Amino acid sequence: MPANENRPDVYTRITDKIVTALEQGARPWTQPWNAEHLAGRITRPRRATGEAYRGINVIMLWMEAYERGYAAPVWMTFRQALALEAHVRKGEKGSLVVYANKITRTEQDANGDDYELEIPFLKGYTVFNVEQIEGLPAHYYAKQEPAAPITAVDRVAHADTFLESTGASVVHGGNVASYNVGTDLIRMPPIDTFRDAPSYYAVRAHETIHWTRHKSRLDRSFGREKWGDEGYAREELVAELGSAFICADLDLTPEIRDDHAAYIASWIKVLQNDKRAVFQAAAHAQRAADYLHNLQPGAAAKAA
Repeated sequence: MPANENRPDVYTRITDKIVTALEQGARPWTQPWNAEHLAGRITRPRRATGEAYRGINVIMLWMEAYERGYAAPVWMTFRQALALEAHVRKGEKGSLVVYANKITRTEQDANGDDYELEIPFLKGYTVFNVEQIEGLPAHYYAKQEPAAPITAVDRVAHADTFLESTGASVVHGGNVASYNVGTDLIRMPPIDTFRDAPSYYAVRAHETIHWTRHKSRLDRSFGREKWGDEGYAREELVAELGSAFICADLDLTPEIRDDHAAYIASWIKVLQNDKRAVFQAAAHAQRAADYLHNLQPGAAAKAA
């Protein structure tokens, strides 16, 4: 299918599905499982190779897993299953994932000179959850014993280390969580005021994603001028997705925040008006999550 025909179909299909979930009061980017797997605890969806999905594909596969009740976080293509001498069960329906590509076309400028124009587009392909596939090697299905639950009085050392290592300035006190771009300061209620520790870290991750929008960091604004406008809604969506990504990376499963219900209507409006908005938000959220990961000790050595 030509790129100019495929692109709007992919954008529309995914956006409409997310809007439908939001209209029903669901968060399609809520992590559906905290899987115990032979390879360790897995929170982001993974490819057959073990590589974690990123950006919009994380949200799409979380949504599929939630709707269909999959407990396994590993996905592969039909051909990958065949290569492992396994097969997708008859009648199983695959799930859409996408990747960015581009075509190059020769155009002419006003002087009649040729130049190369690169046109980006999205291309989709189908994957299946390992629970839809029979005959895979045992490690694709293997599980470990569940970890002990985190209680309200427990702090999570690795989450504290991660967030402290970003260097973001945080003041604890009061009952409101916020980030002020003017003072470049995050305010957080004390951890003891949250229903549990994961909820505290999810809120702090949310505000730390906002912290990345500062001009000295990722310089992200969306044309935001006042509280509640479209730019505000887009930034909140980035922070919501970014927090979900960070919580997955930190192996935390927080409960949905009641106070975010007020944002749903604004998110629906943005997504209905712009079929690319959730793709852009997911890309910005992934960039912000990567930025925070790159601030961790040893990150430069790992990237080298």
